[in-house]
Amino acid sequence: MSTAFASRAGGGARSQAIPAAVITFIVCVLISLTFTQMWVMPLTGPDGDPDASGVIRSLYFPAYGATLVLMGLNHRTMCEAAIRTPLLWMLMVLIFVSGAWSTDAGTTERRAVAVLFTTFAGVLIGARFGWLGICRVFAAASGMTAVASLLLAVLLPSYGIMHTLFPGAWRGVWNEKNLLGDHMAQAVIFAAAAAVLDRRWRAVWLATGGLCLALVLLSTSKTSLVTLVMGLAALAFVWLVKRGPLMAIFTSWVAAVGLALAVLVAVFASDAVFALLGKDATLTGRTQIWSAVMRQLQTRPWTGFGYAAVWDDKSVWAPMAWITKDAGFVAHHAHNSWLEAWLGLGLVGLVLWSAIFAVTWGRTLFATYGHRGGYLALPFMVVFSLTTLTESVAFVYNDYVWVVFTAIAVRLSLGEDQPAAAVP
Repeated sequence: MSTAFASRAGGGARSQAIPAAVITFIVCVLISLTFTQMWVMPLTGPDGDPDASGVIRSLYFPAYGATLVLMGLNHRTMCEAAIRTPLLWMLMVLIFVSGAWSTDAGTTERRAVAVLFTTFAGVLIGARFGWLGICRVFAAASGMTAVASLLLAVLLPSYGIMHTLFPGAWRGVWNEKNLLGDHMAQAVIFAAAAAVLDRRWRAVWLATGGLCLALVLLSTSKTSLVTLVMGLAALAFVWLVKRGPLMAIFTSWVAAVGLALAVLVAVFASDAVFALLGKDATLTGRTQIWSAVMRQLQTRPWTGFGYAAVWDDKSVWAPMAWITKDAGFVAHHAHNSWLEAWLGLGLVGLVLWSAIFAVTWGRTLFATYGHRGGYLALPFMVVFSLTTLTESVAFVYNDYVWVVFTAIAVRLSLGEDQPAAAVP
């Protein structure tokens, strides 16, 4: 696949070709941008409901189509990635099968297709590029969302800055400040990893990381700031363990002691931790949601209620009605990836997701000590793991975080070797 264009120099015409790898890279960046959903809020407005709009749903179709085309052009690599990640495809099958017992089969079937294509996009990026290429794709896509967020906040503050719930907090191209903080915290990780691996474009990635860090601060999201600090600490850990065997042993010991101390502080000085994060003991009502979800799970522990079926079912006797009654307010998701998996897919789905998570973590630790993939994998997995405790981010349809997780999981399964056709 190549595109030719003509240019004139010195009075003569010569033909140049854009390498197929460069075109693939650009298309993968555009696919990633689609799943960041950076374009949704500017189209619907800050108070719009994107799930209620068929037009918004249809705008994902170009990304789906581009993903299928690139999968076809890279079918051998895709087949190898599929063989190396059987648990992931078992999860996809279970998601579709859950439509048989879903409380809203139509919604489950539609969103099962969406999460399948979201997974395809992650598998494509993870299989098609090596670690450097993956870092470039996600750092470039996230950097573009940062620039768009800056421009929207400066040029159209009624959209880019919150004025009612959290006056003055920046939300950028998303409808809530915490979304900006979460996306930008991850963007700093992508840019930092790219800066470590990519000497050629290091200055660009450092500038990108600086902008994303500024947006984390402007979002005023303390949780995002804490996860960012943890992610950067993980990146520093990887850099140190690669300085040599003795440094690796010493750094690992210090990290183990530091982690143990952090757990002790969290357990025995939880009030101080909540105060630092600006939260109360209910984690802004999350514990109430968790209790309400657990009560509903007692009625269907083995099967759950079907993938992504609970939160939009407004009927009187639906699980959503009972969760709202027990929690005392309307929730939009479980605010915990593990409960969300259980709620949608039952205990079988929870176990399957736990296995995927554990295998990915095991491969991440191997990469940390074994090859350069640790520079991206470990910081992302630290941030992702912390986020799963308070947000629903596992196998979410049309979601950028799931694309990134899948890409990293696939590349970890394939190993360190970079594909020959990756972006130079």
